[in-house]
Amino acid sequence: MFSIGDFARLGRVSVRMLRHYDSIGLLRPAAVDPHSGYRYYTAEQLRRLNRVIALKELGLTLAQVQAILDDAVDVAELRGMLRLRRSQLEAQLAADTARLAGIEARLRMIETEGRMTTQDVVLKPIAPVRLAELSATAPSYQTEDIGPVIQPLYPELFRRLEAAGIRPSGPGIAWYAPAGEPGGEAVVVHAGVTVDVDPDPAAGVAVVDLPAVPAAATVIHHGPMDEAEQSMQVLARWIEENGYRADGFAREVYLDYCPDAPEKGVTELQLPVRHG
Repeated sequence: MFSIGDFARLGRVSVRMLRHYDSIGLLRPAAVDPHSGYRYYTAEQLRRLNRVIALKELGLTLAQVQAILDDAVDVAELRGMLRLRRSQLEAQLAADTARLAGIEARLRMIETEGRMTTQDVVLKPIAPVRLAELSATAPSYQTEDIGPVIQPLYPELFRRLEAAGIRPSGPGIAWYAPAGEPGGEAVVVHAGVTVDVDPDPAAGVAVVDLPAVPAAATVIHHGPMDEAEQSMQVLARWIEENGYRADGFAREVYLDYCPDAPEKGVTELQLPVRHG
């Protein structure tokens, strides 16, 4: 048998924790010296300790842990519970990572305010264009909602075009439209690329004609699209200074599409405008 100190080291827990588990009846020592009161444990008891720690990591209270263990949860059930918790933690980590990236992007935008001026904005008409595209709905137009929706669309779009033998004739263009009820935040994300073909249902992609835009405030954005807010705010200042009003969502024309190195990307933002 092992002393409480040795058992704590073997189980990678504290002596204080083992004493607490003993006091509440969750993990009793195998033997207690009647004269010294020293607690002793067996190697077999590491199995129960492992289950206690694992169930605690699932977010259960010690009372719930004890009830589960006393009902003899088998290895398969415990494994399933742990896998579910792992999936939950992975999803939470992904969400926190995305949130951190958004904070860092916003901080960089604040730190670089003023470096890009409205002199970089060009007002011009936009010609009609034919696109092959795939679409999906995002819960909002926020960067953190758009990114996860649009990112898988382009690889799948290019895969389908290659399978259908369709070659792009120009740059990729993403455009957006409201989804659902008027006034709602959801948007339909259209991931397209310029083509010169007729619609063909067998190709597995939609072929649409985007209409001409009489006037659009445009600016060239350098870098990843999750940092495009600064360029959009430059457009906002230009629109206000020149007496225009925004007229819908901006189109994103990927002049240099770099999926493996988004920091090298070059994108023209085209925001339709009209006189206020």
